[in-house]
Amino acid sequence: MNHDAFIVPPGSKISLQKNYDPAYIANYHEKTDAAIKLQSDIEQLAKYQDILYAQNSYALLIIFQAMDAAGKDSTIKHVMSGINPQGCQVFSFKAPSTEELDHDYLWRTMKALPERGRIGIFNRSYYEEVLIVRVHPEILQKQQLPYLPKENKIWQQRFEEINNFEKYLVDNGIIVLKFFLNISKSEQKKRFLARIEAPEKNWKFSAHDVRERAFWADYMVAYEDVFHHTSTAYAPWYIIPADRKWFMRMVVADIICSKLKSLNLQYPTVSEEDKQQLLQAKYGLEQED
Repeated sequence: MNHDAFIVPPGSKISLQKNYDPAYIANYHEKTDAAIKLQSDIEQLAKYQDILYAQNSYALLIIFQAMDAAGKDSTIKHVMSGINPQGCQVFSFKAPSTEELDHDYLWRTMKALPERGRIGIFNRSYYEEVLIVRVHPEILQKQQLPYLPKENKIWQQRFEEINNFEKYLVDNGIIVLKFFLNISKSEQKKRFLARIEAPEKNWKFSAHDVRERAFWADYMVAYEDVFHHTSTAYAPWYIIPADRKWFMRMVVADIICSKLKSLNLQYPTVSEEDKQQLLQAKYGLEQED
C-alpha cells in the first residue's frame, strides 16, 4: 500500500477538510478484503515484534491522537491483538495529576518511553500540550510556569521542544510513529448517539465529550498547526481516515509493519564459543536417563 496519501509532508501546510477525506477507503470496497489484509499484518507484526525483542536495539513508540470516538482504543485492541504482552506497553494520558504538574510537560511521557526491544503505545500524548491546552488556554494557568513567552509564542516554543525531543529519541533508536485518526464531525455524532442508545456502551459516553464538540473548528486549526510544525522527516504524521474503522485499522497495521520491516531487524547471531556451549548442553541433555 502506498502511504503517501496519509503522510503529512514535512513543513507543509495542510487543510484537514480539503486534503484528507475521513471516509477515504482507497480501492478497498469490501470489508472482507481489508480484514484479510489486517489479519496478515497482525501475524507479520507478531513476527517482527519477536525479532525486535530479541535484537534489543530498537524500540518503537506509537502515538495515537484523535478527536473523541475516533477509535483509538479499538485500533490498539485490534492491531495489537497478536502481540506478546511482555513486549508491549500501553499508556493513556488524561488530565495531569498534581505530581505531574510539578514537573515539565514532557516528564510524564518521558518516564513511560518503551525500553529497547519493546513497543510503546501512547493513547494521547505530549501533543495534548499543543492541542487541548491551546483550545483551552486557561489550562496554562494551572501549569505553574514561571513565565509565558511574549506575544503568545509558547506554541512555537513547544513545537521546537517536541521536534528536538523526537529527534533525540530517533537518534537513540526509539522509532516514532504518529497517527492522527481523522474522524468527521458527522461520524462522531453517530458514534456518540450509539453510545447513548446502547446500554452496554453507556460507560464510554461522557457529557464532556459533547461539550468539546463546540470547539471542533478550534481543534482543527490546532491540529493543522501541529502537523505543519511537527511532521518531520524523522517523525512524520500520518493522517488516517477514521470514518470506516475497518479501513483505519488496516492502514495503521500496514504502516507499522512497513516501518518495522524497514529496520532490517535480525535475530542476534551466536558466536562460535556459544555454539560449542550449546552443543555441550545438547550432548549433556541427550545423555540423561
